[in-house]
Amino acid sequence: MSRGFVKEGDQEDVPLVTARAFLPPGVENFVTAEGLQALKDERESLVDERRQFEGVDTPDARVNSNYITAKIKQVDERIRTARLTPFDPEKQHEVAFGATVRFKNLKNGVEATYRIVGVDEAAITKGKISFLSPLSKALLNHKTGDVVSFDTPQGTMEIKILEIT
Repeated sequence: MSRGFVKEGDQEDVPLVTARAFLPPGVENFVTAEGLQALKDERESLVDERRQFEGVDTPDARVNSNYITAKIKQVDERIRTARLTPFDPEKQHEVAFGATVRFKNLKNGVEATYRIVGVDEAAITKGKISFLSPLSKALLNHKTGDVVSFDTPQGTMEIKILEIT
């Protein structure tokens, strides 16, 4: 039957779900152990949240349940494609995925510390940056004491790596 013959109140809304952090096609979904656990915890929380709508047959309950189901599918995909990548202690003198890097901006003397993590884990306010970020890409494979230059919207930045843990 054509959708034109369905009563307006009988139509189910297609849930609009905010996209997760961008992961370019073909790029592996690297995650730390903490990041993988956070994805699993998020999924469990969403499943618990969806349970409150079980057995409730109202338009709002259906929309909310569909929305949560769509979010669960997104998380399931990230868990399915996750590539657990622990920090290799043998590479502790070289910036790699999972490393925490303390560095100094040579222009203004400001020090900062960031951990290089997966796209879903990244939270700049928590000192975690995605392995796809320009800063991470500039730091990767460098060693303590190296001076690294990279372009920013404000111009070229030079930083000196002070510590890798």
